[in-house]
Amino acid sequence: MNNIPVITVKTENSHISPDGFILLVDKDPDCTSFDVVAKLRKILRIRKIGHAGTLDPFATGLLVMLIGKATKMQDSLMMNDKVYECTVKLGERTDSFDRTGTVIDTSDKKVTESEVSKTVMSFVGEGEQLPPMFSAVKKDGKRLYELARKGIEIEREPRKVTIHSIKVLGIDEGYFRMRVGCSKGTYIRTLADDIGMKLGTFAHLQELRRVSSGEFSVDDAFKLSGFAEFVRSAEN
Repeated sequence: MNNIPVITVKTENSHISPDGFILLVDKDPDCTSFDVVAKLRKILRIRKIGHAGTLDPFATGLLVMLIGKATKMQDSLMMNDKVYECTVKLGERTDSFDRTGTVIDTSDKKVTESEVSKTVMSFVGEGEQLPPMFSAVKKDGKRLYELARKGIEIEREPRKVTIHSIKVLGIDEGYFRMRVGCSKGTYIRTLADDIGMKLGTFAHLQELRRVSSGEFSVDDAFKLSGFAEFVRSAEN
């Protein structure tokens, strides 16, 4: 890590480096990754703060925050593989491919546990994904989500992604849970939508949680309120 310390819930507060460090944060739902940056700037009174990959506002879990000199590691850390746990609702498709969007298609088709398991596993390996319109991908200088909010849909180029592993964690009436290990740039929202289509029904994400990024785990991450207290203890 180029001698850049990593601050986790297991770190003693005396080890905060004034030059820079990596901070593991467990993001709450209904806030943006930039909200986390803004709050950290107030807590640390430091402007130079970045991250190694955003999370959608409704999602929770691991954000790898880069403080001070650690921002120089952004490009390399962004390349880390990720692991997510999610809940998928069957029978409904939304325009954003998650629960924050508008339902645009519905289906009453019932699918069996074996059909779900077989279909989910068929996505393991290298493949291509079309970035969703509700994403931060840029096209001609504009974020796709800015166009999507205006009801504009444009042609996008598919991207190569790799799904390293998928494990179905549980199947209930109209829902299933899964754990996905994947490459950088994989959209779990798109994966859920694609699974629904392949099942001959519709699907969208209900819940999404990032549990790891490279060697970093959400089990070692601070809640922002906990980190604020950690910093106050270091200053006293």
